Amino acid sequence: MASHRKPKQRSLTSSTARAAALLALTSAASTTLLGGTGHAENRLTPAQVRAKIDGYQREAEEATERYNGAKEKADKAGEALEALRDQAARRTTRLNTARNALGAFATAQYRSGTIAPALQLALSSSPDQYLQRASLAERAGSRQAVLIAAIGRQERKLRQVRGEAADRLAALRASRTAAAHHKRTVQRKLAAADRLLDRLTLEQRQRLTAARGGDETGAADVLAPVAGRAARAVSYAYAALGKPYVWGATGPHGYDCSGLTQAAWRAAGVSLPRTTYTQINAGRRVTRDQLAPGDLVFFYSGVSHVGLYIGGGRMIHAPRPGAPVRMASVADMPFAGAARPA
Repeated sequence: MASHRKPKQRSLTSSTARAAALLALTSAASTTLLGGTGHAENRLTPAQVRAKIDGYQREAEEATERYNGAKEKADKAGEALEALRDQAARRTTRLNTARNALGAFATAQYRSGTIAPALQLALSSSPDQYLQRASLAERAGSRQAVLIAAIGRQERKLRQVRGEAADRLAALRASRTAAAHHKRTVQRKLAAADRLLDRLTLEQRQRLTAARGGDETGAADVLAPVAGRAARAVSYAYAALGKPYVWGATGPHGYDCSGLTQAAWRAAGVSLPRTTYTQINAGRRVTRDQLAPGDLVFFYSGVSHVGLYIGGGRMIHAPRPGAPVRMASVADMPFAGAARPA
């Protein structure tokens, strides 16, 4: 009997050991997956947290500009598609009208009999009547030829318009897909920044805000001397001070960086493209020492941020999520270039 119990005890011990080992491995994996990143982030200094948050928000802003570009393409493709569909509908109506006219003409010929017009006229007893009918037949033949040619042209043009509409529809779908991808990227980066902020104490958050501060939300200074359209653009930017940063927005209740500059110059009667990387090519490029109020100033190597220069080395810009439209020094960020809208 003892010889039978021994293997059973060894089997139980072995099973328990395997279960314990599996539990230990599962616990270690859970700690790594769920808590590892959090522990690492908890050990970051406020300066490191600031750097990571700035990085996430800069990446979010880059994705925002790509989203803006894709959405602009989608909007234009959608407008063009609707115009082409309207054009196709009008051409279809004209084609059907021409076909109906040709059908009516053929019906009239059929009802007049099967004798050829020339033979009918030849049998006429009156020479005057013969000549008159000959002229009418010639004109009728010419009209028929014109109708047939018109139908051919309408059919070719309708096929062309429908082909263009199909291309626009494909472009619209591609742009919408790209916009949705960039939107998800923005949301993911901003969520990562928010998770970092949530790990900070109130005191640490206040220190972080102070470290990132120095910008002004009010318009305490006198507006730098400026005239013309630039004055209207700058005035609009001043009126936007304190409004929230809202990614993808062009006002009037919130803005992203390029949305603010576009809205400011639109108020001055100038149409700017939607994104930072297209706005930098709007108007004339100027160097940093040539800056004048109203100029667009761009930052970072990817030209992912823009502000409106107001003079005195400062600008008004929509800085980042959680920070309202404010004034700041042009020297606060890596300068990438400037442009003066026409």
